[in-house]
Amino acid sequence: MSKAITDLLNILDLEKIEENVFRGRSPQVGWQRVFGGLVIAQALVAAQRTVEHASAHSLHAYFLLGGDPSAPILYQVEHLRDGRSFATRRCQAIQHGKIIFTLAASFHNAEPDNLDHAFPPPDAPPPEELPDESEFIGRFGQFMPEPVRRYFERERPIEMRPVDPSRFVARGPQSDEVQRIWVRTSAALPDDPAIHRAALAYLSDMTLLDTSLIAHGRSVFHPDIQAASLDHALWLHRPFRADEWMLYVQDSPSASGALGFGRGALYSRSGALIASVAQEGLIRLKREPSVNFAQL
Repeated sequence: MSKAITDLLNILDLEKIEENVFRGRSPQVGWQRVFGGLVIAQALVAAQRTVEHASAHSLHAYFLLGGDPSAPILYQVEHLRDGRSFATRRCQAIQHGKIIFTLAASFHNAEPDNLDHAFPPPDAPPPEELPDESEFIGRFGQFMPEPVRRYFERERPIEMRPVDPSRFVARGPQSDEVQRIWVRTSAALPDDPAIHRAALAYLSDMTLLDTSLIAHGRSVFHPDIQAASLDHALWLHRPFRADEWMLYVQDSPSASGALGFGRGALYSRSGALIASVAQEGLIRLKREPSVNFAQL
């Protein structure tokens, strides 16, 4: 198992310090802020641990303050409802005495043999026909902006194979604003479905905000962009494994007033719609561009 996956599993294994209170930590990888997907995943883990039997089917979250990777995060879970079919939890993430993040999650006891339909996935080559990350860097790395190249060169718990590499190479506006990326964890996960839901919540925050900048020839790494996730919604539709390839299809219907809106759909290899995602984020043009994207 890769170190990145081991680290991810360790930081998702929250420490229980009191009833409905858990403590999480961040990987020490030199980032100035905690990755938003990590906070979503840890809050979901905390909420799930207070629910018996039912599984998460939706969550809605707001990022209030940037997280400090050097300090632990306290997760406090509030029981809002416990019914026969549904349970609802609110989870607040607290750091340095302030609420930095809040999540509401709904849990549902599965009801098979009911109405079922889903949109089909768009056409995309299978992941085996696309370069893996080392081949991707070797083939396109010299054409990437330096921050993008460093991102792909870093060991990560999520493997990505973009269908269209120009998203990470091109420096001008593009006519096709739909982004398609095959994603999965970089190593096998334990069989516990709760871990797979947490891993999917983690990866659902990756590249989505960037989609709102495709039409403008920029990315979140661009020196004149100040970017940050503001809110995030996730709906889990069908069983899945996060260590198997999923096609993440993303688009951005709107960007206005320094806010970019992105939508995503995750499909299994067989074409089943696994999850839907929506997110709004800050994509503010800086008055004085900085060479360091991390200085938000």
